[in-house]
Amino acid sequence: MNNENSTNGDIGRAAMEIIIHAGDARMLITEALEAIAKQDFDLYEKKLAEAHKEMKIAHGIQTDIIQGENSLEETEYLLLFTHAQDTLMTIASELNITKQMYKIFKGYEERISALEEK
Repeated sequence: MNNENSTNGDIGRAAMEIIIHAGDARMLITEALEAIAKQDFDLYEKKLAEAHKEMKIAHGIQTDIIQGENSLEETEYLLLFTHAQDTLMTIASELNITKQMYKIFKGYEERISALEEK
């Protein structure tokens, strides 16, 4: 096996790892959103922390690949890596939106609780 195929194989495996970890993060984000809907904010925080861990792993893998390209290692374009980056970016957006939704719903919950105390 020549070095080029080995490098591309490594990138393909890395792309799959990014997709797997980002996909796990998406599942945890969905569970966090369901927790918000049930006003279970403790569960939300747990699920979001787990999602952050998965995203950090995926982002680290992506960074390693990109830094490898910057160190003059010649790599061939792989559609799978582009898909992995797209998946990671999309789920990062979902994570950010989920955080904002939490702030909104937590704020509503606090306001309703304050009104009920009056």
